[in-house]
Amino acid sequence: MNPELLQACVAASAGFAVGGGGVLAWHYSERTQTREPQAPAPVVPPGVTSVLSVLRSSAVVVDDQDVVLKASAPAYAFGLVHGSGISDEQLAELIRQVRRDGQIREAELELRMGTRNQLRHVTARVAPLGSRLVLALLEDRTRERRVDSIRRDFVANVSHELKTPVGAIKLLSEAVHDASDDPEAVERFAGRMLKESDRLTHLVQQIIDLSRLQGDEPVSQPEPVAVDEIVAVAIDTSAIDAQAKGISVVAGGDPGLLLSGSKDQLTIAVSNLVANAVHYSREGSTVAVAVRGLADTLEISVTDQGIGIPAGDLDRIFERFYRVDPARHRSTGGTGLGLSIVKHVAATHGGEIKVWSVEGQGSTFTLTLPRSVPHLEESS
Repeated sequence: MNPELLQACVAASAGFAVGGGGVLAWHYSERTQTREPQAPAPVVPPGVTSVLSVLRSSAVVVDDQDVVLKASAPAYAFGLVHGSGISDEQLAELIRQVRRDGQIREAELELRMGTRNQLRHVTARVAPLGSRLVLALLEDRTRERRVDSIRRDFVANVSHELKTPVGAIKLLSEAVHDASDDPEAVERFAGRMLKESDRLTHLVQQIIDLSRLQGDEPVSQPEPVAVDEIVAVAIDTSAIDAQAKGISVVAGGDPGLLLSGSKDQLTIAVSNLVANAVHYSREGSTVAVAVRGLADTLEISVTDQGIGIPAGDLDRIFERFYRVDPARHRSTGGTGLGLSIVKHVAATHGGEIKVWSVEGQGSTFTLTLPRSVPHLEESS
């Protein structure tokens, strides 16, 4: 090839390469200048992070992609956050609504929360946090709902229970008025009025006792309590009723034991157990009260030879106003509150109440309580 022609081809190739590179550089520069800047990922403000770390309520901060950026410890404990997202669709939808219009929302929700998937009643307050984040605060109201329900049921049951003796006294007083010329009828009706008034007094007293124990709060000022004394008082309280039915009430077990707690509450609890045993035992039978001291606890057992409790009712007998046989219990003066009071006393003292029963053979109620601390025993 002609040397001059070869030199010209090489020069042309070099010029083409330089020109092409220049064009590419120009296009790259143009694209760089016209490209929109990428938005940075949303960041949770430092103050919010500090607040979430000390909140007792469940709180989560969610970005515009429904990703949980921050959450309080209770939110994780309740299972509200799963991975990096909200586990409940109701709450997730509420967050999306707030993100769309920026309006703060409050709602009452029922959420399945925790490892046991328990139904919880919560109050949710969701609000925008800046332009791209949403903050959700949840307060667990399950306990308050349960307490309100119990309170309503309690008031309704009390009203119903009070109607019976009050109505009976009214009818008997009218009967006494109409039979004023018949001394025998007056005496008979007056005796029944006395029985109904005693029943009313007993019911009111048990309602007062139960209302004082509603919170299941631990005893604020425990004192040394001699178990022999509370057992003696409980037996003496039911002595008249036991004598009327020919029932022997005997005490036994370990003597001289102490408990740390409220003497009044413990006396009420044991008295209710003995009274129940006497009320629902057959005439001429025996009720036994036994005390047994263990290493860390103390047991007070009351055993009767009464009608017994059907197996299907054993789980409910400690409920307020619950009766195994309402007709029979009304005839014997039962209120359905005695065992509920015992349950609350056990709770306030860190103990428990259990029952063994066979229908037609009798029952044994065992109150288990922590033993008295050593320095209390030494000082008594």
